[in-house]
Amino acid sequence: MTTIFSGSGEPTTLDDFTTTLLDDLYTATPDSSPISTDDATTAKTLLEEAGRTDLTGPILRLLQFLVFQKRDHRRNPDDFGISRQTLAELAIKHQRIDEHLVSAGGRLTQALPIAAQANERVDEYLARKDTEAPSGIELWDQILDHQERIKRALSMSDKSWNSFSGQIRHAIDSVDELAALIDLPADTLATMRRVTKTYRMRLTPYYTSLIMPGEVNDPIMLQSIPTGEMIDNAGVEIPPVAADHSPARLIDQFYPRVVTIKATNMCAMYCTHCLRIAHIGRKDQVYAKDAYGEALAYIRANHRIRDVLVTGGDALVLPNSMLRWLLAELDAIDQVKVKRLGTRIPVTAPMRIDNELLDIISASNDKKAIRMVTQINTAREITPVSKDAFRRLSKASFTVLNQAVLLKGINDTRVKMWKLCETIQEAYVRPYYIFNCSYRNPQFAHFRVPLAVGRDIVESMYGNISGDAIPRYIATAGGKIPLHRDNVDGFADNRYTLIKPWNGAAAGYPDADPDLYQKKDFAFARNNSGKG
Repeated sequence: MTTIFSGSGEPTTLDDFTTTLLDDLYTATPDSSPISTDDATTAKTLLEEAGRTDLTGPILRLLQFLVFQKRDHRRNPDDFGISRQTLAELAIKHQRIDEHLVSAGGRLTQALPIAAQANERVDEYLARKDTEAPSGIELWDQILDHQERIKRALSMSDKSWNSFSGQIRHAIDSVDELAALIDLPADTLATMRRVTKTYRMRLTPYYTSLIMPGEVNDPIMLQSIPTGEMIDNAGVEIPPVAADHSPARLIDQFYPRVVTIKATNMCAMYCTHCLRIAHIGRKDQVYAKDAYGEALAYIRANHRIRDVLVTGGDALVLPNSMLRWLLAELDAIDQVKVKRLGTRIPVTAPMRIDNELLDIISASNDKKAIRMVTQINTAREITPVSKDAFRRLSKASFTVLNQAVLLKGINDTRVKMWKLCETIQEAYVRPYYIFNCSYRNPQFAHFRVPLAVGRDIVESMYGNISGDAIPRYIATAGGKIPLHRDNVDGFADNRYTLIKPWNGAAAGYPDADPDLYQKKDFAFARNNSGKG
């Protein structure tokens, strides 16, 4: 550090960054190029502005100009008639003005280059995200055109389109209906007819409108329209939840304090990567109250259970009366402290999120917290309509969490996954999990992505997008198992070597003093040590 006297006569210390900067600027350099009139005028103007205003920007611009002159033309500030004392006083002024006492040298030689390096890491993503992974918001004009075409083909009124009952009543569940709405090759239609003899297909008209005709492996089609692999893939299905994980009727349980109630087999749209794809059945079912009663009785009898997930199927396809009753029953169980509702409805049929449903959720949330758990796998699924549905759900509930599935061709690149996570965060949804696509179902083995690819995608987010937009990468193997890399690379002399996931650089990190950690007489306890 260097101590100088400011204009007021008070001694002031320049930090090492600023001292080094000034040393470099005033180091003698031979063979400097002649100064042009324009450069001389610029230096004079910048110097006057830096001295005249109480802003940090003009001081930085002067220093940046002088650094450029030194680096590219071997000119010293003295060549422009600017003394070291003058620059030192301006550096002191910069630090005095800055609310956090940031030095001019620190900002110019450290912070700005670090920010520039960080910018380079995301520039490619920013250039590619809207073309490689456009959201439904960005494609909304095209989607609106699709909706008008689908309404005409299905003879749907605006009122019917904008109602959940209308979406379900006009849902596309046959190949012929789909072929009337989307131009598909004959061999694709033949394959679909073969597959749908075994597996159920249903798309709402709304979700169908998100498909971009002509796009091979459109991410909406991949999730909703069965393909040949579903019956051609070799292998035997491992049931997603066998009898040893279903201790009571409608109940799944992997953890001592959490249970799932599979409240229905119904969904507004049947996903081609669904764990229960082979067990949906051909008939929609809302079960008798006796069935729910046995599930509730199991929960009441188990004092350890505090968290109940209501899913299916999709929890929000339940009639409002049934959902209100089921939530009230859970709210009345003392040990149940939090509830979750699992749903894809906001992206498949956002019309369902109406005032009556929101009132039911809000009333139950006032008693005990409700978390909405959804699955959004591509930014394409976020439209102005679904975003508004999530906004309203986020106000009625404790939070809205997303559990995406890593799927080949849908979200298996950095650009697609970064865009998904940022888009849903802007839509009032918190990215929570990314599930590696399950190994249990050969029907969708073609969707599976290697763990190394998934780990690279998730680790690449750190330092590049908002921290609370980064989900946890998870495998389901008898429970949820984290798949993140270990960023601890070594330990010696009570110091860890950590690896920065965004660029692979190593960083030293001193651990807590183990002896100090073991001390019992710390903080307020120190005042009482030795007293009986």
